[in-house]
Amino acid sequence: MPERSVLRKAIWALGLTQIIGYGTLYYSFSILAPAMAREFGLTEGWVFAALSASLFAGSLFAPTAGRWADRFGAGRIMTVGSVAAAVALALCAVAPGRVSFVLGLLAMELASSFVLYSAAFVAIVQVGVPRPQRSITHLTLIAGFASTLFWPLTSALHAHLTWREVYLLFAALNLGLCLPIHAWLMRLSRRHATVTPHERGSAPDEAGMPLDARRGRAAFLLMLAGFATEGFVLSAILIHMVPLTAALGLGTAGLFVSTLFGPAQVASRLINMLFGGRLQQTHLAVIAASLLTAGLCALLLTTPWLPGAFVFVFLFGLGSGLTSIVGGTLPLELFGREGYGARLGWASAARQFTSAFAPFALAFMMARTSVANSLWVLVVVAASGVIAFLAIALLRRRGGPAAFAIGGSAEEAT
Repeated sequence: MPERSVLRKAIWALGLTQIIGYGTLYYSFSILAPAMAREFGLTEGWVFAALSASLFAGSLFAPTAGRWADRFGAGRIMTVGSVAAAVALALCAVAPGRVSFVLGLLAMELASSFVLYSAAFVAIVQVGVPRPQRSITHLTLIAGFASTLFWPLTSALHAHLTWREVYLLFAALNLGLCLPIHAWLMRLSRRHATVTPHERGSAPDEAGMPLDARRGRAAFLLMLAGFATEGFVLSAILIHMVPLTAALGLGTAGLFVSTLFGPAQVASRLINMLFGGRLQQTHLAVIAASLLTAGLCALLLTTPWLPGAFVFVFLFGLGSGLTSIVGGTLPLELFGREGYGARLGWASAARQFTSAFAPFALAFMMARTSVANSLWVLVVVAASGVIAFLAIALLRRRGGPAAFAIGGSAEEAT
């Protein structure tokens, strides 16, 4: 197993690549989209629809990317992914027309399956971190600054460069910084792979007691359902947060309220890192889903009272921050290390699938009924996520160590 100092460097290095990955492939898009739309003679809605379609396509590819991470190693696919991300950004930057631009967006979302959280969480496990759940929390805390850094950075760059030049610069970032880091992680995980299974099993692990096959399959499906509901609610609210709060009577104060979302996300991860070490990830999943539900209820029951809106965004931000952690730690606790990448791929697919059409679904509902009624529908969806995770907790309480849930064995899981 690599030395602890090397493992700490690996987490910080992964944090840097996640900031660059999310910043260049995701957060920068909303800043550059108006210029893209003007150049291609399109509406901004059309450009965002193209992004949603690309996200949907990426969700279909996520399980395959997860299986490849298990088979070939996360470090290797992240190394390839850095090249793919750079090429995809460059393709968008030089796209002569609408079709080639959309194909570039599609390539970006496919590349993201190789370089963002799902692959990074698998890399943490594969380099031999003794407490992977805690390291995943550290990573999400670092990567949580991606939007904080890249929204203003992209705006500053775009003040002097065209959107095409900005994308070319971001392509260079993926090649110049992310590629060598991921190549180093690939070598690090290969060294850990030489450790015998017996030695690996003697190290402390955070995987829970395996469930029997029947309960394991039920837990897996419930987990996907819970992640899907969270993806739907988060995507719908985050895309529409400012116009939604304005429609509820908060006016321009809604923009100020929305700025507290990022700090609340980071705060939740920091609190969990400091005080949540002994908390079961199943319980953390219930807490995260409950915070999302409570936040929406607070907004509906207090609007247009401004302090109530602050309570909403704080609770919602806390829930969102914990959701990012649970997405990596819950599959590890429920099912162990064996097949971890494949399960993360399915979890990512569930989130991305619902996230892709959630903004359109909420816009459709708000156009045909009141904003309040639309939000009550989201409350029901969020509450169904709470129920799904509570059901998993009940299954774990009743389950036994008969067989490993979805592939692998109990011995391999622990």
